[in-house]
Amino acid sequence: MSRHVTFMTIDDAEHYSPQERATIVAAYPAHEREARARGIPVLGSGRIFPVAEETIACAPFRLPRYWPRLGALDFGWDHPSAAVELAWDTEADVVYVTKAARAAQQTPAMQALALKPWGEWLPWAWPRDGRRETLEGAGTALARQYAAHGLNMLLGHARFADGSVSVEAGLMEMLDRMQSGRFKVFSTLLSWFAEFRLYHRED
Repeated sequence: MSRHVTFMTIDDAEHYSPQERATIVAAYPAHEREARARGIPVLGSGRIFPVAEETIACAPFRLPRYWPRLGALDFGWDHPSAAVELAWDTEADVVYVTKAARAAQQTPAMQALALKPWGEWLPWAWPRDGRRETLEGAGTALARQYAAHGLNMLLGHARFADGSVSVEAGLMEMLDRMQSGRFKVFSTLLSWFAEFRLYHRED
């Protein structure tokens, strides 16, 4: 016995007019539209960012030289390490994700080698677990290992202006920016959007 699976989106349902299809899609919650209408998978009990991708995606463009830019690292081993470059349009107060990379089971030396072409001048923000020492680093904190391999690491870990650290507050600030049109991501960053779809809260 053979099995066949046919993949179809709402755009293949030609018995509906384009206007009817648009009405059906608009009736879904914004963060469920890609999954329900086009089969883009979304996992988890609740998405962190219930925002439609098309509202944050933008075509890549040449960045003005005067926009501030920042690299940001999240350390990992079995779960991938991640890096992004952010650019800030200070006049419109819009933050753009312009580059993204992720890699599992890569040493700081290998990751630094991949990230230095983004610009050795680029300052890098990092989370507080960068103070943790690793066996591979012979007792040297992670952030210092990256710095030793040529990344321009900020002196201290990322924190809010008042000195506090809060993942939840950071997520809510990002969500507020997304919903108000002040957070954009270059549409070519497929690995970023893959993570965006899977980022969810546990039960």
